[in-house]
Amino acid sequence: MPKKNTLPGWVWKRPYSILACGFGTGAAPYAPGTFGTLAALPFYWLMHDLSLYWYLLGCVILFVIGVWICERTSRDLGEHDHGGIVWDEIVGYLVTMTMAPTGWIWWVVGFLLFRLFDITKPWPIRMLDQRVHGGFGIMIDDVLAGIYAAICLQLVILTGIFSFY
Repeated sequence: MPKKNTLPGWVWKRPYSILACGFGTGAAPYAPGTFGTLAALPFYWLMHDLSLYWYLLGCVILFVIGVWICERTSRDLGEHDHGGIVWDEIVGYLVTMTMAPTGWIWWVVGFLLFRLFDITKPWPIRMLDQRVHGGFGIMIDDVLAGIYAAICLQLVILTGIFSFY
């Protein structure tokens, strides 16, 4: 049975930790990464109508913020990439949804693809996860999972699998 996710109470008194822990979604007792990815949905809703330039700029800004808040929170928790830190999932999902078409089906397909790559960590994602530390290390493997998922999402779109939608 997997280890239950726990976060100390002081996390909710530090604004950067509240962000790093996905506004509380990182405190989910099981599958905090999945709940953290759900926290990305309001961000995507706010960003999905932006031009590609502004959308990518937003992702870059959220990534840079993530490096800092994940580094600080990780250091405070005394554990690299604690399960409760889910800001990386938020940004990873946003990367996945780059150039996604409108419609709830694409939100769901993007969500599932991102979770697939974030959980399975195919090469070189696992290597980055194991070898790159600090806030950048916490963020970069999820961004790469998001890039893999975005490529797959575009392939799904091109194949017309969901053309009925």
